[in-house]
Amino acid sequence: MTQTPNNGVIVDTPVPFRLWWGLGFCAAAMGLIFALAPYSADIVLAPDKGDFWYFWQLQEPTAITRLSAWLPYLVHQVSIWFLIYQAQRVKPKYIFGLHSFNVAALGVNAFFILAHIVQTKYFYDGLAQDVHEATSMMSVVLMLFMILIMENRRRGLFFGKGINAMNGVGDTLRRYHGYYFSWAIIYTFWYHPVEITSGHIAGFAYMFLLLLQSSLFFTRYHTNRWWTMFLEVVFVVHGALVAAFIMNPGDHQFWSMFLFGGMAIFLITQLHGLGLSTAGKLKLALPIVAIIAAFYLFFPELTLGLTRLPLTMYLGTGLLFIVLWLLLRFGTLLRGWLRDGDEVSQPEAA
Repeated sequence: MTQTPNNGVIVDTPVPFRLWWGLGFCAAAMGLIFALAPYSADIVLAPDKGDFWYFWQLQEPTAITRLSAWLPYLVHQVSIWFLIYQAQRVKPKYIFGLHSFNVAALGVNAFFILAHIVQTKYFYDGLAQDVHEATSMMSVVLMLFMILIMENRRRGLFFGKGINAMNGVGDTLRRYHGYYFSWAIIYTFWYHPVEITSGHIAGFAYMFLLLLQSSLFFTRYHTNRWWTMFLEVVFVVHGALVAAFIMNPGDHQFWSMFLFGGMAIFLITQLHGLGLSTAGKLKLALPIVAIIAAFYLFFPELTLGLTRLPLTMYLGTGLLFIVLWLLLRFGTLLRGWLRDGDEVSQPEAA
């Protein structure tokens, strides 16, 4: 690949790529998970301790089983952070195709996907042995809050209307979000051992898609509005599947809260970032509204659940914005104090 400077911006000859190639690898990796199953048939798992206890961990872990997860996780994480840093240093253009660092990122993520499958088969444990389950869940939830802040300028937050006060924080997140997003994805990926329960299968399929997306920084695939919206919606589907088949099997309350609450967020926010006309929006929105209305006509006692996920998402986004704004404000003041201190400390010119 040749690279030539152009006003400080690197212009490379793109490596050909199609999104379905990456999706094909994700599908093949899922096939490998099934092919190598089972993973815990001969393993003694720790006894279930109730709420917020992650069940799939060894009852008697060893230093080797712990290292088998922590060491590759750390190498995986640092490798991707290094590639993001290198990419930002060269200031590349967004292209249809791959930069050299995208090829490296895809290779790194593909290698560690395979490594985690094999690691689970031989050692089983993930990071769950040493960290609380809430850390995995909240890392991804915070990522979704950040996306709402980042996309506020482009698609708004409520029916296409943005909150201008969020734009500064959103612009900062847009520049540096890759570091946090890659951590949230890779940490969650290594938190779980590979399993073939419905929740694990849905979760790993989603993680593979996110790892693919995180490999495509500074490409047009990474910013494709339909692809990114799809990834946001899949989170809701995953949450609904986990609620339906693992958390509360047979109970409509929790899966409907995730699924239809997620549909409500789509109608309020995500729909308005697709560049559709009013007629186009209505064609997508009306069937969704009809499905939601039909469900709650049959289960009116669950109607309050429709509001829980949207309220959580928008309140959480607002709180995160305030925290980030305060941090950025403090950082600005701190830099100003340091700069003023340097100027005062300089000796006067003779």
